[in-house]
Amino acid sequence: MRRRRTHETHSNHERWLVSYADFITLLFAFFVVMFANSQVDRGKAAQVSESVKGAFEGGSLVTTLDGFLGRSREVKPDERGMGNAPGSWHPESVAVESQAVALLPSMKSLEAQFRTEIDEGKLHVEMTTRGIVISMREAAFFQAGDDSVRVSARSMIARLAETIRSVPNPVRMEGHTDSVPIHNERFRSNWELSAARSIAMMELMTTQFGVPRAKVAIAGYADTAPVDSNDSVEGRAKNRRVDVIILSQLGQTGEPPPLR
Repeated sequence: MRRRRTHETHSNHERWLVSYADFITLLFAFFVVMFANSQVDRGKAAQVSESVKGAFEGGSLVTTLDGFLGRSREVKPDERGMGNAPGSWHPESVAVESQAVALLPSMKSLEAQFRTEIDEGKLHVEMTTRGIVISMREAAFFQAGDDSVRVSARSMIARLAETIRSVPNPVRMEGHTDSVPIHNERFRSNWELSAARSIAMMELMTTQFGVPRAKVAIAGYADTAPVDSNDSVEGRAKNRRVDVIILSQLGQTGEPPPLR
């Protein structure tokens, strides 16, 4: 008689990762709420609490963060048809998302504080894996082809500097231009213009609005990092900007270590 081969059922040893990652996410959410409740500004605390509450009611804090980060998450069902199967997400992503949680109060505060300017197209605020990106559009902050900051923009810069001073995170100021070449008496290229604008913003924030120089870095990218097409007037206007980035821990990995 032939012996029937028996196949051993192999248990999935990676299932614990799902529970562990859920625990870490919940733990970070707990500390965000505790931090918000310890602040004097009760309005800001209420905003954070509502964000966390909405995340849990929606089923996952991670899903809410994906909305901020502009990502979509694939959900893979397990054998019961539940969207919780191993492989639907990876534990290493928890570290990145927890950094976004830490910056969430500042993100909410900036959106509320600059709601009018955002609606008018002067500023754009978004959460990325690098941190909070505040895009300052040229038309509201600089004269065309120049690095002098408009006097009318200084009140906005003062309020932004207040937020930067209130967080321990370092900040990068990155100048960007459109693809139209520039060559005038002051600037020979878009590289010089983009770097000069980031330097001008750094000088204003550090000398007049109290931002410590030690937490600021500057960069110029010319037209190499557009956010829109340079084929239209509207697209070129969006590309001419200075991005002020409140860096997350992930965003700091490419930065030199601070002075000891």
